[in-house]
Amino acid sequence: MKKVLLITSLVILPVNSLLAASYTVDPAHTYVSFAINHLGFSTMRGKFNQQSGSLEYDHSSKKASVTIEIDAASIDTGHVKRDQHLTSPDFLNAVEHPTITFKSTKAGWNGNKLASVTGNLTILGVSKPVTLQVDSINCGEHPFSKKQVCGFDATASIKRSEFGVNYGLPGIGEVLDLQIELEASRN
Repeated sequence: MKKVLLITSLVILPVNSLLAASYTVDPAHTYVSFAINHLGFSTMRGKFNQQSGSLEYDHSSKKASVTIEIDAASIDTGHVKRDQHLTSPDFLNAVEHPTITFKSTKAGWNGNKLASVTGNLTILGVSKPVTLQVDSINCGEHPFSKKQVCGFDATASIKRSEFGVNYGLPGIGEVLDLQIELEASRN
């Protein structure tokens, strides 16, 4: 009887792993933004206009992973001169390091709810572990396209100096708040 259960388990495990769905990030419905203190006077906000990536998600087996690639040169704060400075070697050095990436390594669950995704964030070629707190995730049929879609909202706070982004410290804030609102369509 134990052999039958073991063999059945070995057969079922690969089938269950096939149930995980793969999704491709929809750049038109994905918004990666940030906020940082500016000289103690205000909060400066910005976003990145170009990103891509993928999401693997299987609620029933509690498996999830996400990969996001952000075009560093697509930074947009609503001020052209500031954006040019932010892409310079003082900040993101977008010529030498054109991509900011997040690649998850672990998902954390709170009961049936995806609560966090931990992974490696790479800025200026420096990779550090970062945990995204998942505010919401919802999957289902898109009402217009009829495709299967997952939406994912997550936040994290990072210390920019840990990634070698030191210009303007301490006047320009050390802690950068990151927000990711992502939609992805099933492959």
